[in-house]
Amino acid sequence: MSENTNTLNSCYQSFTDLLSNDTKGFAVLVDPDHFNGSDAGSFIRSLPKETTHIFVGGSKIVNGETERTVRSLKQQSSLPILLFPGDASQITDEADGILFLSLLSGRNPEYLIGQQVTAIQKLKRTDLAIISMGYLLIDGGSVSAVQRVSNTEPMSQDNIQSIVDTALAGEYLGMKMIYLEAGSGAKVPVSPEIIRAVKKEISVPLIVGGGIKDEQQKQNAYLAGADLVVMGTAFETKTP
Repeated sequence: MSENTNTLNSCYQSFTDLLSNDTKGFAVLVDPDHFNGSDAGSFIRSLPKETTHIFVGGSKIVNGETERTVRSLKQQSSLPILLFPGDASQITDEADGILFLSLLSGRNPEYLIGQQVTAIQKLKRTDLAIISMGYLLIDGGSVSAVQRVSNTEPMSQDNIQSIVDTALAGEYLGMKMIYLEAGSGAKVPVSPEIIRAVKKEISVPLIVGGGIKDEQQKQNAYLAGADLVVMGTAFETKTP
């Protein structure tokens, strides 16, 4: 079995283990544009003890910042570090894996398949675990960076059936996980009603993020069926 296959099995197992009723995941999303690598040690020590994963990425990142951020985090933590890239330029083999996103909620071919094709030659030369993920942008009450960069409209929280159908279509297409995202800086997170409805229909791990700012909102997402919750802004360290 190749090293790449072993890494994939290990990384994906860390998510499928969350399907147990007794286990929940918690990931912190680090945006390299808002992260001071020299503070990586104190940043890691500040993370909640229940943290299971670190995601690294953003909508717009200066070339090379992702690699520097991942390297500084790897020196301080043994947690799985996965790329959450806004585009193909953010790929680095310093990470353990990559969440290979397809923006299923939008109809811009660049983010449905274009960036994924662009990434292939880089990915072929890495040992990254490549985990396919259906990404759904949900309206969080503000214009998110994802919306601006991808030039796609978020899905209305009122249209629960459409969200459920899109998530299930992603699973039927072979996506190994589904991510419901209200966007960074969202005024409101994805509603428990949406999480509950999607969780009822899919059999792959369900990740929820965007607009989750406190413990109560986090627990609401878990109770509704999220297998892993992502928080970002509250844990960023600003570069001076």
